[in-house]
Amino acid sequence: MSTPVPVVHVITRLELGGAQLNTLHTVARLDRARFAPQLVCGPGGMLDDEARALTDVPLHFVPSLVRPVHPFKDRAAAAAIADLLAAQARRGPVIVHTHSSKAGVIGRWASKAAGAGPVVHSIHGFGFDALGGSLSRRAALFMERRLAARTDAFISVSRFHVEEGRRLGLLGDRPAHVIRSGIDLADFGRADALRADTRAALGYGPEEPVVGMVGNFKPQKNPLEFVEIAARVAAARPATRFFFAGDGELRAEVEARASALGLSDTLTLLGWRRDVPALLGALDVSVLTSRWEGLPRVAPQAMAAGRPIVATAIDGTPEAVVDGRNGFLYPPGDVALATDRIVQLLDDRDLRRRFAAAGRAAVTEWDQDEMVRRQEALYTGLLASPRG
Repeated sequence: MSTPVPVVHVITRLELGGAQLNTLHTVARLDRARFAPQLVCGPGGMLDDEARALTDVPLHFVPSLVRPVHPFKDRAAAAAIADLLAAQARRGPVIVHTHSSKAGVIGRWASKAAGAGPVVHSIHGFGFDALGGSLSRRAALFMERRLAARTDAFISVSRFHVEEGRRLGLLGDRPAHVIRSGIDLADFGRADALRADTRAALGYGPEEPVVGMVGNFKPQKNPLEFVEIAARVAAARPATRFFFAGDGELRAEVEARASALGLSDTLTLLGWRRDVPALLGALDVSVLTSRWEGLPRVAPQAMAAGRPIVATAIDGTPEAVVDGRNGFLYPPGDVALATDRIVQLLDDRDLRRRFAAAGRAAVTEWDQDEMVRRQEALYTGLLASPRG
């Protein structure tokens, strides 16, 4: 029997997010007869203990691997990862699988220095989306174009980012595969069964209209827009209750704006929560106000839970939320349209049911075990092909 091939996943930090949860599921479920997964990340993430619990997955914390650009720390992180990879590359192939922008840069530089490969990079969204038209954005684009030559294959959670990457010249001539950000379909399918208990725990009555959002308080998710929409929905349908499950750097601003708009008694900020199937079960309408995304996991999660979603029409989101079929899309910033769509759904139980059925019927491609199988097939194909 051949020796399993090391697969070293490199991610900046194990925060509570889709890329991180997918990576943990992947390293937990890879076929151990063929692959020996490892995990490299910076310390201090909410999911560190879950990574430690994977006792057959070596976990390498690199303190210098941090999210902000920091030339000294970035060089130190690349050197540390290169040393780790080089020791293994001397014994044979080492699959290096990097995730998102910062770890993608550091990890791919390290793999080149170590002579390790093949190299796979997962696009969970482009980090330069947050940089506007700045010099930093141009530098990030330049770096991504350079790194394409050090990448044997790309994975994207959305078709949109494959097309955008090709248009911007970020993928070179390398193959790019759409592999969805997987979720536990059976777990989210329990949402209806969890509805009554979750509503009771949150203090909601069984028939109260409830609108909510699951995300983080970061500029990407645009939580202040959710507050503005909630205020308008509350004015139109005063019985409506709202919650936001998540936390982050904009929390104080969200709290202040909610207070200023008179939402203190109707909008609950739940903080970080892991019981997302139950929370979706408590909802009548799920909302997503993001400014940019890869393809947000909360969209297929809501679909699997049988909940219509009102979301911004950005990036990969329309690949899950089909306007008028399983939810509604609106242009970012158009809070009036978002409000109208939410009110329409709250007023029409039959429409919610139709959207729920359509969502559940379309969500199968987001199965998390299929995600792992497709990555395994990609790794196998790369190992069988000459590197160039």
